[in-house]
Amino acid sequence: MLKEEIQKYGYFEIGCTCNPICCCCFSYGLDVNVDRAEDVLLHQSLLSLARDPEKRPVIHVRFLENISAQTDGEEQEIASSHSSPGPSNDATNGGAVSSHKRTRDHATDFEPCSKLEGLNLDVRKNSKDIEERFLSDNLSQRQEHLNFPIHEVIFSTLDKPKLLSQLSALLSDIGLNIREAHVFSTTDGYSLDVFVVDGWPVEETDGLYEAMEKAVARSEGSWSRSSNSLSAVEKPLAAEAKCGYWEIDKRLLKIGERIASGSCGDLYHGVYLGQDVAVKVMRSDQLNDALEDEFAQEVTILKQVHHKNVVRFIGACTKSPNLCIVTEYMPGGSLYDYLHKNHNVLELSPLLKFAIDVCKGMEYLHRNNIIHRDLKTANLLMDTDNVVKVADFGVARFLNQEGVMTAETGTYRWMAPEVINHQPYDQKADVFSFSIVLWELVTAKVPYDTMTPLQAALGVRQGLRPELPKHGHPKLLYLMQRCWEADPSNRPSFQEITVELENLLQQVENDSQANGA
Repeated sequence: MLKEEIQKYGYFEIGCTCNPICCCCFSYGLDVNVDRAEDVLLHQSLLSLARDPEKRPVIHVRFLENISAQTDGEEQEIASSHSSPGPSNDATNGGAVSSHKRTRDHATDFEPCSKLEGLNLDVRKNSKDIEERFLSDNLSQRQEHLNFPIHEVIFSTLDKPKLLSQLSALLSDIGLNIREAHVFSTTDGYSLDVFVVDGWPVEETDGLYEAMEKAVARSEGSWSRSSNSLSAVEKPLAAEAKCGYWEIDKRLLKIGERIASGSCGDLYHGVYLGQDVAVKVMRSDQLNDALEDEFAQEVTILKQVHHKNVVRFIGACTKSPNLCIVTEYMPGGSLYDYLHKNHNVLELSPLLKFAIDVCKGMEYLHRNNIIHRDLKTANLLMDTDNVVKVADFGVARFLNQEGVMTAETGTYRWMAPEVINHQPYDQKADVFSFSIVLWELVTAKVPYDTMTPLQAALGVRQGLRPELPKHGHPKLLYLMQRCWEADPSNRPSFQEITVELENLLQQVENDSQANGA
């Protein structure tokens, strides 16, 4: 049965090309439980992501189970095959990948394989010693708790001397106890380090993942080298990573309820490798050469953007006619719904934080020569922490060599006059759209709500702008007016806008503290 499972789920793609199956594949299968195809695919995905210098180290966190410690020191599991949802901050940080319940209660149950060369993996010889050493630490403290959560933390990055010590110290700094350490290194220079830990007090993985990110950031320089210093071996691997590993096997993608519909496709809530995702599915009956080109352009852009205020790309199915794009799921919904359907009126401080998030995402895109071309509140999504991220790159484009475009693209109520007039335009068209977004944040109203979209567009080309709100902060209103200037050269850049908004936020918070005192 094990052989059939490995063959069925494409296990050889990780590295083994043996046929028939070899003993080293069985050894790896015994350790990772090849019956859980998701675990095999997860390891493959993490190793693939680690090939990109911008993604290293790749971190993955998931909740495994709750453990009960008896007064006599024996441990028994008490809960449950329920898996908590994972964080939404990094390229594959999917949280709980499945409802699979791990039942290893002692690190000594794990017998490291001595040889996995056919699989392109080699277990470190001293992994069992490491586990036993860490198990003995803080044993008494663990026995004082009636129950506590167990999590799995996986790192993938370039293999190097003292990496295990560095990772162990990082986990210790966060206050985690290492119960098991399963350490692999690939023959082409990458590491996959799997830790089973306790010490994090809750099942939810969001906070633990954030703590990992912060700990890594404190020692960021030691994790990966810049692209300028890649070795002759790493350069082709990085290139392969950027273009080759985004393809998603649609059989592993579970599509659920429809979230929204467009003229050429639909957006669904889905699950991929246990992670909540958003799936943009192109309608096959609408496909033509132009739409397929737009789809390819969107995938090309998404593959190259990675910023906390831009919706994270996970992968795509690029084999026509089954085209779809998979991104992180944003449970907070869109700013449009938040303002206009939920009728939220923002206080100045959260309003500024929303606006700053948008500006930082747009500043990043412009710095990478990308024009969004459809910036509006419907394309600004929120996560569980109300962090706003720029989404929907269906009409986004790289800035061409002349630095201008002429196609009328976007949504009329947010569209810059030069775009409406089919005049040459550049990234400052996005700044105009942002001014309308800013007006929405201040007023909680739909722009030009007494007009049809076409009427609004005709008005904008003749100089029409939304009425300035009487209750808005003067600095915010002045910034708004500068952003919707008819002459694009008079509009500020997103970098300048971000600085102004951050200064205003600091002033508002200082005034609030002073008044509170």
